[in-house]
Parts: sequence; C-alpha cells; structure tokens
Amino acid sequence: MNFQLTEEHLAVQAAAREFAQTELLPGVIERDEHQKFPAEQIKKMGELGFLGMMVDPKYNGGGMDTISYVLAMEEISKVDASASVVMSVNNSLVCWGLEKYGNEEQKQKYLTRLATGEIIGAFCLSEPEAGSDATSQRTTAEDKGDYYLLNGTKNWITNGSTASVYLVIAQTDVAKGHRGINALIVERGMEGFQIGPKENKLGIRGSDTHSLMFTDVKVPKENRIGEDGFGFKFAMSTLAGGRIGIAAQALGIASGAYELAVKYSKERKAFGVEIAKHQAIQFKLADMATNIEAARLLCLQAAHDKDMHQDYGKSGAMAKLFASKVAMDTTIEAVQVHGGYGFVKEYHVERLMRDAKITQIYEGTSEIQKIVISRELLK
Repeated sequence: MNFQLTEEHLAVQAAAREFAQTELLPGVIERDEHQKFPAEQIKKMGELGFLGMMVDPKYNGGGMDTISYVLAMEEISKVDASASVVMSVNNSLVCWGLEKYGNEEQKQKYLTRLATGEIIGAFCLSEPEAGSDATSQRTTAEDKGDYYLLNGTKNWITNGSTASVYLVIAQTDVAKGHRGINALIVERGMEGFQIGPKENKLGIRGSDTHSLMFTDVKVPKENRIGEDGFGFKFAMSTLAGGRIGIAAQALGIASGAYELAVKYSKERKAFGVEIAKHQAIQFKLADMATNIEAARLLCLQAAHDKDMHQDYGKSGAMAKLFASKVAMDTTIEAVQVHGGYGFVKEYHVERLMRDAKITQIYEGTSEIQKIVISRELLK
C-alpha cells in the first residue's frame, strides 16, 4: 500500500489550490448573495483543463486519473462549491458518460468541445415525481422512426441555463419499465425546449439550477446514447462515478471550513488567551481533522478503484455517504468555533454550512447510498 501522492498529483493539487485562492475567492460571497453564476471563472477553469480532466487527450481532455480529479475537486470546493458542482457535472456525468458510452460521431461533435469548456453540459434525470426513484420517468421519448418526440419536465438541473448540451433520460416503452428508457443528447435551442426560472436555493447559490420543459422536441435518432433501452443503465453507471466527484466536493467543503476554523482559533482571544488554547476548541478541531482525513481516504479509495477498473459502486457510495455527513458536521462546528462571527457572511463558514447540505441530497441521497452499500454487502 502506498499512501504517497505522485509529483503529478501534487502539481494538479497545487494548481487547483492556486486557482481557487486567486480566481474564485475574490467575489465568492457576492456571487452567493446575488445568485450570480461564475461565468468568467468557469471559462478560465475550462482553459486550464479542469472541465475535462479525465477525458482522453485525443478528445481534447487532460487524460488524468480519477485521483487527480478528486484532488482538484477538493481544492476548488474549499472555496466555491458553486463552481465545483459545474466542474463535477461536466467531468463526471457529461464527459465521462459520452466518452464511455457515446459513439465516435457523438464524441467528435460534443465531447471535444465539452472537454475544453468551450461549451458545458447538463445531466437531466430528476423529475417532479422521480428523484430517488429514477425508474419512474414521466418524460417520454416517443419513437418516430428517424427521430424521438420528447415531452416532459426535468427538475433541479445543474447548469440548466448555461449548458449547450443536455443528456436527457426519458421513457420510450412504458411496458418494458426501466429497460424501456433511453438517454438522448438534446441541444440548446431545439424547438420546443424551454428553460424554467432559476431556483432560489439554500446553498450553492451561484450555480444555475433550473427546471427544463420539453414539448414535442424532435431529437434525431443519432443523438441516442447506446442501444435502444440502454438509458437507465447509462444513468446508473454515470451516477456511480458522479458520486466520487460529489464526495470530493463534500470533502472540500469540510476541509475549507476546518482550515478557516483553525485560522480563526489562533487569532481570536477569550479569557486572555487564543481560543485554540482552550480544550473545548482543541477537541472540536481534533474531531474535525480526524473525520476529514477518514473522508479523504474513502474518496481516494473510490478514485483508486475506478482507476484500477475495479467495481467502485460500494466504495463510491461509502465515500459520498460519509464525506457528505462530515461536510455537514464540520461546517456546523466551524460556525460554532467562530461564535457570533460565524453567523455573518464575511467569515465564509455560514456559506460553507449552507453549501454542505446539498451533498447529502443530490446525485443520490444519503438514504440511497445506504441502499447501494447494503445491496453490495448482501450479495
């Protein structure tokens, strides 16, 4: 067993940390306050290769491993989870899904531009009545010969108004259940495709989360990913990898809050000494650091499993389940360490606390992760 990062890994980590501190930190509070999408910052992330890290270089990607991706996600998420969720969706769900299951024409047409951040993508699975139960798709893709007629609504879509390419999961044959579901590539601007208003969210307020409406949208057959009926398997396989990205995001939120708490505890004085010298604070920091390190090892284990082409379903679910809980617990304690200052926006930790909650919900709730884990254990 080797717990040392390679020089390449350390370089990626350092580059992501520098970008987060110099490009994302300025203005992050204002973007959160005004729900402003970090368009300029996302463009720079694309130019630096953060939006197609694991894509093969022949499709303009970075050709990096999943460990590099986890390290970069952590550093970006320490500062701005609204930016890191764009990075996560584009890397884990859209680029990975297209590269793994798309045909060569689809890769040349879409993946080559997604990998550089020239355009960004969105993954469209959730619906008003189909969140955790992904088999209950009400969006339909009626087979019309050389095209599908797409009708329905998708909810909670990250990059909803900024994406150019949308991977939409829809039901073609109800009688076949989940085996009658397809995954279609929908382009922004297709007739009948409407974007609903932006959601006013608790956290990750800079990311653009929207509902999408499809009314008789004609999607060419060549835009279907995989064989007829492959859509559900495509969605589940893609989400399994996506969980590693969200676990890394949760890890970053937690470690960012912890670093702020340590810094503040060395500056703030109470009863004549820095509060870091009080055992009550020391014990909080010890618990936070221990849980973060455990979460980090789970994330790296899942990333390693994926890189080694081993089954990462259980390790990815464990990483997301644990890291998201650590994010929630750590940010709450970071606010507590800051006392009254933790409750005001300029100290960042209240924003990290709000951002942490979504990691227990999207790309599979914590309850769904427990189902995934227990199924693997009981096989």
